[in-house]
Amino acid sequence: MKDVIFDNFQNDVDDSLLRHKSILDILTKYSESSARVNRAVAKAVTNCGCIKINADKQSSPQDQDSLEDFYKSLNSHINGEPCETCREVIEREMGNNLFYLTSLCNALNISLYDVLIKEDNKINTLGKFNFR
Repeated sequence: MKDVIFDNFQNDVDDSLLRHKSILDILTKYSESSARVNRAVAKAVTNCGCIKINADKQSSPQDQDSLEDFYKSLNSHINGEPCETCREVIEREMGNNLFYLTSLCNALNISLYDVLIKEDNKINTLGKFNFR
């Protein structure tokens, strides 16, 4: 059933992409949409202030007993949650990014669902040793 949702989305994207059929257009629009996601998050920090970034060196205590302890010691450096307005903007920009990623999949005849499944399998196989 989940693959049907992905297939429908991929087909809908293909049907709605009219002006940017060239792979070069798709690549540049995908890159631009990624920058717009970054910009939306930055604006949530700098204009709205609903989230704050408090970044410093990640701590790695020497007395950790396991890899799990190490992961627990890591920090996202984000304080707060996006307000409703910022969340809507960020989600819209992420949606655009997903649209152009799907367009890229279509242009290259790659199934977005297959990409997701392969990535999920890699994550589950490697587990915490994925190191990304």
